Amino acid sequence: MKSQNKYRKFQLQQKNIEALEKENTRFKRVYSEYENMSDELWNLENKEGEAIPDDFINAMVMQTSYLEKEIEDWLIQFNQNKTEIKS
Repeated sequence: MKSQNKYRKFQLQQKNIEALEKENTRFKRVYSEYENMSDELWNLENKEGEAIPDDFINAMVMQTSYLEKEIEDWLIQFNQNKTEIKS
């Protein structure tokens, strides 16, 4: 049994992500890239057999982290805007 993908950290905010994807094409593109890189990174780390160079894995982790930060910033701003509208 495979372990859960640790790079999928935004699963609890799917409704907000879906709303952002509908209103912002850049967010949609960034989030799609993040999902693809997360899946690929998880697959590489859980792949049996051929060894993947650490430099390559580290570069992917760094890029995924940059994308996560950008997504987090968007989600924070989205949540703040929702709160301001309700007030």
